[in-house]
Amino acid sequence: MPKTSARLLSMLSLLQARRDWPGALLAERLDVSPRTVRRDVDRLRELGYPVVASKGPEGGYRLDAGTELPPLLFDDEQAVALAVALQIAATTGAGIEEAAARALHTVRQVMPARLRHRIDTLQVTAVEPPAARANPQADSGVLMALSAAVHAREELRFDYTRAGDTGDAGDADVPPPRRTQPHHLVTWGGRWYLVAWDLDREDWRTFRADRISPRTPTGPRFTRRELPGGDVTAFVTSRFQGIYGSDGSAGWPCRGEVILDLPAAEVSRYLRDGLVEELGPDRCRLVTGSWSWAGLAAGVGRFDADFEVVGPPELREACARLARRYADAAAGRCPDRT
Repeated sequence: MPKTSARLLSMLSLLQARRDWPGALLAERLDVSPRTVRRDVDRLRELGYPVVASKGPEGGYRLDAGTELPPLLFDDEQAVALAVALQIAATTGAGIEEAAARALHTVRQVMPARLRHRIDTLQVTAVEPPAARANPQADSGVLMALSAAVHAREELRFDYTRAGDTGDAGDADVPPPRRTQPHHLVTWGGRWYLVAWDLDREDWRTFRADRISPRTPTGPRFTRRELPGGDVTAFVTSRFQGIYGSDGSAGWPCRGEVILDLPAAEVSRYLRDGLVEELGPDRCRLVTGSWSWAGLAAGVGRFDADFEVVGPPELREACARLARRYADAAAGRCPDRT
């Protein structure tokens, strides 16, 4: 490689490594004169790299954002990390699968042979539950709009499609737009969610991004509130595992304990949250919760095994009610609604 070309690559690598480089320090690192640095900066500009110069005693150079995307320079670890990230991009539900595949192909084409070999031997397969794979994808434009509002701390109005809506309802049934202060954009189980403070309900809410249709323009800027607990990961996890209320202090409304005639390992495979304790080769203790006692009883029944209710009494009563309903349904008897 010609000496000048090698020096240009070294300069580009240094400019990408830190924001500002004093001219004298840059010349020292490249072992050239300040005049050569100025010439090399002009060459980089001709290639499309927006190198900005600052004047004064401490004047130097900075790689700025440009209107076009010039060639990028990655070290080995960055290139491998980029390729791995592109391989798992299809699991984000952001509708970028095709673009990610094309980007991975482009990156691989310009890699030296030693890196292409590393990428080809490192094939990543992201496995998700069938329910997550069937999730509707969020529009990438919507995700960008939500992310921009979060970053700018601007109030956001949007139409929100409720579960079961078909779009055939009359205008009188169309709910008003939601008014929120967006806080975070997160992904959970193959879906994207907006975590926001609902201005009308005066409480924290999580909204599915695939059901959001943002309205423009955005509203005024706001001072960001602190999430309950102060951590978005803990907050979102608690919401999906049954902790509710703006203070995040309560647990599942209904919690119960049963003894199941199944191995603990088999129960754990299908349990989203809860506690499983092995009591024997084919017996385990299960402590879990739900939004209602009937839901908890039905959730235990889905394991299709004999079980004993340890408590509380409300869970036993819910099992008895479900037993009567199932018996009536099996016998073809209609419930008395008089």
